[in-house]
Amino acid sequence: MGSKERSSAKMRVLDRDVAFYSQKEEDYISLTDIARYKNQERTDDLVRNWLRNRNTLEFLGIWEHLNNPNFNPVEFDGIKMQAGLNSFTLTPKQWIESTGAIGLISKAGRYGGTYAHKDIAFEFASWISVEFKLYLIKEFQRLKEEERKTLGWDIRRNLTKINYRIHTDAIQTHLIPAELSTKQTSLVYASEADVLNLALFGLTAAQWRDANSDKKGNMRDYADIAQLVCLSNLENLNALFISEGLSQKERLERLNKIAIHQMTILMGDARMMLSGGAE
Repeated sequence: MGSKERSSAKMRVLDRDVAFYSQKEEDYISLTDIARYKNQERTDDLVRNWLRNRNTLEFLGIWEHLNNPNFNPVEFDGIKMQAGLNSFTLTPKQWIESTGAIGLISKAGRYGGTYAHKDIAFEFASWISVEFKLYLIKEFQRLKEEERKTLGWDIRRNLTKINYRIHTDAIQTHLIPAELSTKQTSLVYASEADVLNLALFGLTAAQWRDANSDKKGNMRDYADIAQLVCLSNLENLNALFISEGLSQKERLERLNKIAIHQMTILMGDARMMLSGGAE
């Protein structure tokens, strides 16, 4: 499926494993695994029988029209005209090849089978079992929420690492003479870190530790998302101010004003999101 496809994962639904994967930021779920809930031995037959249904074809046709600019409507009309005839048969592969459909994917190999875009997979699950569909949606949403949280944390963590490197490189280049010892150098880094701490949190690292002796880590470990975003911005700006030769006092004053402005905006956006975007 190309480099944009993630490796297949599984979710557990009513004691059944259901495979799914993402391709080009779209999620595809195994119809073969969903069909096993009804009949483990005749999964292919169940998928084909579902495809023979006129209502199914109309749903698939509308979905492709909405999502696939390369969908072949002429071939689709020919297939739809045959729906309902006793002699009419249709496999996922035939549907894909004749219409250029992207909503269904037929995968070969050990972990193959028929996969469908989540919109279509949920429709198929309704045909198999309404109960199974509801549990499938619930479990899928739970996994995607966990994925979103993990991705958000990784982005925040990596963004902080990248900006930290930019910040420390600026300190190394402009503030630390080569003859300083390692111990002396660490004092400069700590001092510059406290420029950011004071600008954003109003405390040095030592002051925070004295006030929070019962907590592990440092104040940044307890920062919220808005504060971490602002901190990343301040690290970049402080690196720029250092390269421009501004004194530590001047930088602290500027960064504090910027932190106040950015946090006002970020907290306002957060409140709007919580209220549903309504003023």
